[in-house]
Amino acid sequence: MRIAYDGSRFHGWQKQPGKRTVQGVLEEALERVCAVPVSLEGTSRTDAGVHALGQCATLRGNFGIPVERIPFAANNLLADAMILGAEEKPEGFHARFSAAGKTYVYRFAIAPPHPVFLRNYASLLANAPNTGNMVEAAKYMEGTHDFACFQAAGGTPRETTVRTVFAVRVREGMGTDPGGNSYDTIEAEVTGDGFLYNMVRIMAGTLADVGFGKLAPNDVNRMIASKDRKEAGPTAPPQGLYLREVYFDAGRIK
Repeated sequence: MRIAYDGSRFHGWQKQPGKRTVQGVLEEALERVCAVPVSLEGTSRTDAGVHALGQCATLRGNFGIPVERIPFAANNLLADAMILGAEEKPEGFHARFSAAGKTYVYRFAIAPPHPVFLRNYASLLANAPNTGNMVEAAKYMEGTHDFACFQAAGGTPRETTVRTVFAVRVREGMGTDPGGNSYDTIEAEVTGDGFLYNMVRIMAGTLADVGFGKLAPNDVNRMIASKDRKEAGPTAPPQGLYLREVYFDAGRIK
C-alpha cells in the first residue's frame, strides 16, 4: 500500500501504547474493512510531526474484500491519513526490506505572512539564506560515505553507518498560505539507498547553517570525515520533513 498522512496529527508511525500513531490508526481501520487482525510493516518509521506523501506498507492475509477496493473502504474511516493505492505483491515482498531507496524532501518557509497556518508543515526562517552556498554544500553530501556525523542518538542500532546518497537537490520556490499570501520557500530533496536516524533532518539543519554563513560549503567534507555528530549542524524541526517516494526498483531511483 502507498500511504499519505499529516504527521502533525500523530505521535509518529510506529504503534505505541496510549498514543495515536499512523500504524495504529491504519491497522484499526483495516481490521474493520478486512474483518481479520492486521499487522502493518512500514518502509520508514517516521517520527512525530514528520509527514508522508508516499509512505509504503505491507500486510499479509486472506481478505474477503478485493485488494483494489481496500483503499476506498478504509479511507472512509480515516481523517488524517489516506491509502493512495493497494496491490498484491509476490510472496516474500516486504515494504522495508525490499526497498531500494527513498526520497525525502525538507521544506523551509521564509518569513511567511501568517506563520500560524504553516508552523506544522515547514521550518520557518526569518530571513533568506544564501541558496547558492546551500547548493554547493549539497554536492558534498552526495556519494557513498560513512554518514555517522549525520546520525542522531536514540535510534535503532545499525550494523553500519555507510549509506549511498544519490542526489541532494536544493530548490527555491513559492508558496501561498490559506489567506492567499505568497511567501518564498526552499526545498532540499534527498534521495538515497537508506537513511540513519534523523539523517535528513541533520542534513537540512547543516544546509541551513551553510546558507546563513555559520558553516562553509566545504565544511561538509570535514564533517563526514570526522564521523562525529558534534561536527555537523543542528537537527532541523520535524514538521519540515516529508517522505516523498519509496523505490522498489533500483532502476527507477531519480
